[in-house]
Amino acid sequence: MVDSGLVVGVPLLIIGAALFIIEAIHPGVFLLIPGSVFLAAGFLYLLLPNPLTGSVFGPAIIAIAALLATVITVPYYKRLAPVHRPMSSIPMSLEGETGVVTTTVEPDNMHGKVRIHSEIWSARSDRRIPEGTRVRILGGEGVSVQVTPLENQGTP
Repeated sequence: MVDSGLVVGVPLLIIGAALFIIEAIHPGVFLLIPGSVFLAAGFLYLLLPNPLTGSVFGPAIIAIAALLATVITVPYYKRLAPVHRPMSSIPMSLEGETGVVTTTVEPDNMHGKVRIHSEIWSARSDRRIPEGTRVRILGGEGVSVQVTPLENQGTP
């Protein structure tokens, strides 16, 4: 006869460990807390299989362990999760930032593109700026930014 604690506990531990690994590879997807809950429940099933599966208090014990795992994990998650700048910007907030031209900027049109952090913006300039050039953002209007090449060009 197969032990019910192993049948339930081991898969819970595997799922919890997988969630931890995914969170470690790609921080910020908020899998640390559910991973902790799965690990706590898995350990409980391995350590106390009969009281959990044969008692009406079993689900309550697991719920309490899950709550404790969550409360203990939240402070660690705050340290692990990356802090991001807001993902949406307005052109005026980009003044003074630097970026890289991804599509050649031509004078007096908005067909050029520039990457600033993780965003791509339409770019304007009073001169031609080739792709790969690092630029400084002078300001912006609407959905485009005004750019100028940086003085000391290194490798992009």
